Amino acid sequence: MKGFWTAVRAEWTKFRTVRGWVVATAAAAVAMVGLGLAPGMSGSCGKRGPGSECELPVGPNGDEVTDVFTFAHRPLTGDGSVTARVASMTGQLEGSGRAVLAPWAKAGLVVKDGTRPGSSYAAVMLTGAHGVRMQYDYTHDRAGSSGGGPRWLRLTRAGDTITGAESVDGAQWTDVGSARLRDLPSTVEIGLFATSPQYAEMVSMSIGSMGASTEPSQVTAVFDGVAPGGDWTGTVVGERGRPIGGYTRDGDRHTLIGTGDIAPATAGAAGLGTTITQTLVGTFAALIVMVVVGTLVATGEYRRGLIRTTLAAIPRRGRVLAAKALVVAAVTFVTGVLSAAVLVTLGQRVLRANGVYVHAVGTATELRVIAGTGALLAVAAVLALALGTLLRRGTTAVTAAVATIVLPYMLVLAALPVDAGRWVLRVTPAAAFALQQSAKQYDQVDNLYIPQEGYFPLAPWAGFGVLAAWTAVALAAAAWLLRRRDA
Repeated sequence: MKGFWTAVRAEWTKFRTVRGWVVATAAAAVAMVGLGLAPGMSGSCGKRGPGSECELPVGPNGDEVTDVFTFAHRPLTGDGSVTARVASMTGQLEGSGRAVLAPWAKAGLVVKDGTRPGSSYAAVMLTGAHGVRMQYDYTHDRAGSSGGGPRWLRLTRAGDTITGAESVDGAQWTDVGSARLRDLPSTVEIGLFATSPQYAEMVSMSIGSMGASTEPSQVTAVFDGVAPGGDWTGTVVGERGRPIGGYTRDGDRHTLIGTGDIAPATAGAAGLGTTITQTLVGTFAALIVMVVVGTLVATGEYRRGLIRTTLAAIPRRGRVLAAKALVVAAVTFVTGVLSAAVLVTLGQRVLRANGVYVHAVGTATELRVIAGTGALLAVAAVLALALGTLLRRGTTAVTAAVATIVLPYMLVLAALPVDAGRWVLRVTPAAAFALQQSAKQYDQVDNLYIPQEGYFPLAPWAGFGVLAAWTAVALAAAAWLLRRRDA
């Protein structure tokens, strides 16, 4: 063990005395921080006077949510139920006027703790393309039947348990699911609702070109067979500024026009604003620099002929490679963590000053993003070191390292179709960029869950595992060859 730390000390001395490596490491930090803090992305939040501030309500579980819908309601004290048939659902896009029913347009029955956005609720609904669903408190979703309308729905409260049921004929009922809302008061609002989220679609998926189109959508839902009878009050929950829906009644027919959503809030094309991942746009520049540094740490000694001196001083060649890897990883990790900490802290302020809404995340997520950025850069630099040891020649090794580590991510961002890009981000070292994802993906929320919007196909540490596996294989191969061939 003493011999290993002697080797580490020697490699650290080499690193800090080679001016080019030190300057390059500092340049990586400057590039990363500079690009992250430079004015770029801009928005309108707070830029158009009073009332233009962007705010999202917070749900019962502490998540930012969207809570905008048309509600025909009445008070319910104690236990009770509401039954209705969704007779029809039609939709259109507000911008173009096209007759399109959004896949997650919703019409159904809801029990809610008042009409305050973000308050607890449970709902059973018919959707545009996902059949019948039972959803509650924004993040929970259960599937019922997959068929379309017309469809009878029933929502029943018994204490703090809400049960949703569906029926084709109004006679034979099937439970969709139930929810326990622990803090539901004795008096709640119960009734009919309709809402339709932002509609997003890919408009180009050719090589070298990808785009998206988003616009508000609305749904018109007609209900009949509503029980109990009597008067209902129409309210647009979450309405700000212009009218976004309405409620009318003609005898037994209740018509609700709604837009918005009752769901977790997301960032990206179909959501609002961005995430702290946006502050780390400079990571790619730092990655390129540190990949080159990692490669040169190995090839530099071969070019100058110093590798013979190193191996004469430390005959155990695997120990030399391990010491180099530890020094490169430690220097790069510290550089990445410090740079990411500055960006996550100050970058949010820059974005908000530019009118961009930045979704809040917990401290644990911030720490994972910061540490993950350092780990991404460190392990990538070690992979480059291993490739440099395998190939020995500087130009060849740098080219191979860039092609292996950097090029896949460039292709995903700029050239590959969505499905091909997701495959690349599952099997190449670029998968480790998932460590920087700070936003959640929800199956019940339509959005463009693509890397350009800060979403990755693998979970954060699973993506890091792909990079670690590549690095382990490359290091093992480098150690094996280093022992068997001449210096």
